[in-house]
Amino acid sequence: MWGDPPEAHRRYQAPIPEAVTQQEAVMPFIQVKVIENVFTPEQKQQIVRVLTDAMVQVEGENMRPVTWCVLEEVKSGSWAIAGNPLTSEDVRAMAAGVAA
Repeated sequence: MWGDPPEAHRRYQAPIPEAVTQQEAVMPFIQVKVIENVFTPEQKQQIVRVLTDAMVQVEGENMRPVTWCVLEEVKSGSWAIAGNPLTSEDVRAMAAGVAA
């Protein structure tokens, strides 16, 4: 099923805070895809923290323990915009303000 977390994640059940009702117990799931070898491990951790904080700002602090964020890397050249594949080098050049 599309909404089910991967089997490895299904084994862990985060405790749901008492302030959260059964109806609210649906966990937020943030999925982020980036091109490989663009972000450092520290930047990826920052992305996860900032996105989790943003979600908690909307849904409330009680949702932090059950907010999941998965960052996946897509192989360089396997991501395309308007039919044009992007590589890690292309993304780094864009971030530096250099025309690709």
